[in-house]
Amino acid sequence: MESAPTSWRISCSEESARPEASFAAAPRLLANVRLIARLDIKGPNLIKGVRLEGLRVIGDPQVYATKYYEAGADELMYMDTVASLYGRNNLTDIVRHAARNVFVPMTVGGGLRSVEDVKDILRAGADKVAINTAAAKRPELITEVSRRFGSQCMVLSIEAKRVGTNRWEAYTENGRERTGLDALEWARQGCELGAGEILLTSVDQEGTRLGFDVALVRAVTGAVPIPVIASGGMGEIKHLVDVVKEGRADAVAMADILHYGRMTLEQIRREASENGIAVRAL
Repeated sequence: MESAPTSWRISCSEESARPEASFAAAPRLLANVRLIARLDIKGPNLIKGVRLEGLRVIGDPQVYATKYYEAGADELMYMDTVASLYGRNNLTDIVRHAARNVFVPMTVGGGLRSVEDVKDILRAGADKVAINTAAAKRPELITEVSRRFGSQCMVLSIEAKRVGTNRWEAYTENGRERTGLDALEWARQGCELGAGEILLTSVDQEGTRLGFDVALVRAVTGAVPIPVIASGGMGEIKHLVDVVKEGRADAVAMADILHYGRMTLEQIRREASENGIAVRAL
């Protein structure tokens, strides 16, 4: 695979972050908000938990991936929930199989520790990689991946827990291990190092169906100019509307609401549009 061009990095200074005023004045975002189906994987199974714990088997990830693709998901996201514990990513076969039937971008995360790991999962069919634990331990990995494959391929995954008023700490190991890193500062640093996107998961809200941590999302989108994917907590359409209009999320990752059939992607897309959110027309 060819190395990325030298213009792989963008400015992530505070001056380049998105200004509050311009967003507050605009009722819609210029770019379409992406609707992403998130599939958390343990072994061969699609699973779901609450606050990244108490994992319950949902079913065959291939069946759900095909279902969401056919229903119009803009992207799919595969996250190996135990890969970091064992130091390896076990999604290669799942991704390779999905790539034969799914023709939207696929992001894969979990257990990716090196440029070689990234190369292998991209060859299997992934379009982007989401890296959390390995990046927190060795931040230069972000730069290495961005330079080799392009910043659009490098998604910095941040699992954040609230630790005070308007303060969040980044966690690793599927929300189990503290890093001591301030989530906002880590987002800025990851952007400077070459990340092209941030997957922002609220550990506090994940799986609760109580809505996204809008304050967290708004703080991160205000700190960096790169796209931010909001993840963790969607239980109804109002939660998506709030995190886009108030939190300024560029994309929304959904799991529980889709897996348990609380809403379909068709319903979500239609109701998002009815609420003034720009989404891809099918």
